[in-house]
Amino acid sequence: MDALILSCGTGGGHDSAGKAVQKELERRGHHAVMLNPYRLHSDRLADRIDNVYLFLAKQAPWLFGVVYQAGQLYRKLPVRSPVYYANQKMVSTMEKYLAEHPADVVIMTHVFPAEIMTSMKRQGMHIPKTIFVATDYACIPFTEETECDAYVTPSERLTEQFMAYGLATEKLHPLGIPTNSSFSRCESREDTRRQLGLDANKQYILVSAGSMGGGKIKKAVKILTACVAGRENIELIVICGSNQKLYQQLKASAAPNMKVIGYTNDMASYMKAADLFVTKPGGLSSTEAAVCGVPILHTAAIPGCETLNARFFHECGMSVSCKTSKCGSAAMELMDKADACAAMVGRQRRLISPNAAANIGDLAEALSKAPVDCAL
Repeated sequence: MDALILSCGTGGGHDSAGKAVQKELERRGHHAVMLNPYRLHSDRLADRIDNVYLFLAKQAPWLFGVVYQAGQLYRKLPVRSPVYYANQKMVSTMEKYLAEHPADVVIMTHVFPAEIMTSMKRQGMHIPKTIFVATDYACIPFTEETECDAYVTPSERLTEQFMAYGLATEKLHPLGIPTNSSFSRCESREDTRRQLGLDANKQYILVSAGSMGGGKIKKAVKILTACVAGRENIELIVICGSNQKLYQQLKASAAPNMKVIGYTNDMASYMKAADLFVTKPGGLSSTEAAVCGVPILHTAAIPGCETLNARFFHECGMSVSCKTSKCGSAAMELMDKADACAAMVGRQRRLISPNAAANIGDLAEALSKAPVDCAL
C-alpha cells in the first residue's frame, strides 16, 4: 500500500500524530510519505502559515481564541468558510503531485489538507481514499466542510458531537489520537529515572508548554518554583521545546531545584519518570501523558481547542484543570494525594487507547482495498 500523510507545522501535535502513523505503516511494510502540502507550492507559503500560528500561540493566545470563535460563528452560516476557498488554491498543486506520486490512501492530521482533498473531490477529480485524524478532543471548526471517506476521532464519547456537526455515523471511527510507540512502551519509573540520571528518592514535577514552548509557562514556572522552595524532596523539570528564548531566560534564572531542558526527543521517558505533569492542554501531549500513565495538571490553555481538551480530560477525571495563578496550590495538592493520582491514572488507562496508530493502520489497509465511494 502507498500512503500519503499530510500535516502542517501549526503546532507539533499534528506532525507527531502523522509521524506515529507513518512509523506504524512502515513497520507493516507499506510505503508511507509524510509532507506539508504547502511546501509543494513553496517554502515561503508553508512558513507563512506556520508562523502565523506560532505568533498567535506564543505572543497573542487571546487572539487565537478570537480566531477560533470566528470559526465557530462560520458554522452557523449557510456558506463555506474563507479557509475552504483559501485551500482551494492548492488543488492544482496537489493534483500534480498525486499524478506523479500515486497513493492508495491519504491520511490527514490537520483540517487544512482535508479541505484541499475535499475541493479536489468536489471538482470531480479522482482522488485516493481519504482519512482525517482529529488531534483535539473536539470537532474543531471546518471539519464539517470536508468530505473524507473516514474520520478518526479521539473518543467514542465525542461521537455525538461530531454527528451534531453533520458527519455521518458510519464514517466515524473512535480509534484515538496516534502516539509514538515510545510512550506506550512498558518501562518502570525507576528505570527511566536511572536512564535520565534522576534521583530515585525524589519527587519530580515535569513542566512543559508543548513543542513550541507557548502559553504562560514562565508564569507557571515562577509560581511552582515558589511552592516547592521549602520542599527539598521535590524538583522541577522544565521542557522548553523549540523556544530558545524561553530556554535562555529560564536557564539564567533557574532555582537550585529546577532542571531546564530545551528540545528533547526523550519526552516519553521524562513523562514516565515524573510524579506529575503540568502542561497546557494540547491534544497530542495530553494523549501522550495519558498513554504513559502520569497524573496531569492542565493549565495555561490557549483559548479554543485547548480549552475543550482540558474540559474533556477534567470531566472524564483524567486530569485536574486550573488557571495559571492557581497551578502552584493545585500541584502541591496532587503531590500530596497519591490515591487521587492513582485513580486519575486508572481512568486514563481505561479511556485512552495506546494502540491508536495500529488501529489507524488497520483502517487504512481496509479502506485502501474498498471499492470506490465506499466508506468503512
